[in-house]
Amino acid sequence: MSTGVAVLGAGPYGLSAAAHLRRAGVETRVFGSTMAFWRERMPRGMFLRSGWHASHIADPGRELTLDAYEAAQGRTLERPVPLTDFVDYGEWYRDRAGIEPDPRLVERLSLANGHFTLRLDDGETVEAGAVVVATGLDRFEWRPPQFAALPSELVSHSSEHSSLAQFGGSRVAVVGAGQSATESAALLHEAGAEVELVLRRPEVQWLSGGRLASRPRLHSLLYPPTDVGPPGLNWIVATPGLFRTFPTTLRNPISTRVLRPAAADWLQPRLTGVTLSAGRTIVAARQNEHGCELVLDDGATREVDHVLLATGFRVDLRRLPLLEDVVDQIRLAEGSPVLGEGYESSVPGLHFVGASATYSFGPLMRFVAGTGYAARSVTLRIAGKRAS
Repeated sequence: MSTGVAVLGAGPYGLSAAAHLRRAGVETRVFGSTMAFWRERMPRGMFLRSGWHASHIADPGRELTLDAYEAAQGRTLERPVPLTDFVDYGEWYRDRAGIEPDPRLVERLSLANGHFTLRLDDGETVEAGAVVVATGLDRFEWRPPQFAALPSELVSHSSEHSSLAQFGGSRVAVVGAGQSATESAALLHEAGAEVELVLRRPEVQWLSGGRLASRPRLHSLLYPPTDVGPPGLNWIVATPGLFRTFPTTLRNPISTRVLRPAAADWLQPRLTGVTLSAGRTIVAARQNEHGCELVLDDGATREVDHVLLATGFRVDLRRLPLLEDVVDQIRLAEGSPVLGEGYESSVPGLHFVGASATYSFGPLMRFVAGTGYAARSVTLRIAGKRAS
């Protein structure tokens, strides 16, 4: 079995890349379950932090927007968009775009004589002329080392749960300061857990969202439709091609500033009843007969039943088993692929979109709003090479 392009992953970036490639006449096969990470690795009850206009999965005809999905459903979707509706939107996008993902997972990718071989989880192999890796944040969970000795029943990462209802009645410490941490804390509290949110920052950084909505002209000047980053930096982030031309000494500080932990301000009322320990760090964690004892940097201790790490993600391609045979051929910077035009890595024909492209193309790649630029760029590169 063979294909012109294999897209690994069927989330927003994989679906968008496939839609654009197919529109350009490039034979494309998608591997993976549609919206799997969103459906299986985020707790039910969550909402998108991104605003409406920054949450469309890009398609070449600009016809498969959230607005079109809302009209097709014959109902008004909530704002912010519930996670369940966004997953359904992704599946609707897939069907309307005519994409039929192969649900099998690619276990190993190898390269010989300029051609890629994909070994699937049932043992079958597929040959591909080019590969687009769109596997998102899977395998990139960051776990602070002080929790390494705790068993899984006492500590877990926020991305391991599709529901937090099982923690009702438990004492849970949530570690983190961003959207995942604050929303997980709210969901745990609403499920009946006793919750403490522990964050190193002196306070939660709240994002105002649409405070300028009543002044649309001013809003459009200060905020691009991508809606990622503070005024000034947001326009740089909205143009990934420009971002890529900056030296690392500029790219890294911009990414750090834009991606610093923050949460939507509509979450604030839902944190009533959650204990907030700001400016604190957990320096040690150990199992005891009561569950888990946490030691904070001020010497105080906590007894909890579970620790939920909402500590984010750090891209490192060496943690992806499917790339084991080719990762040594990929030029990396701090674990991320160094990408050129069309999101192509140092291995010709091997492209990375989504979170893995953040080092080269900027923070927009962590958000759905980046699907358009990435998909168009990959398509131009792949289709252009085939035409030349």
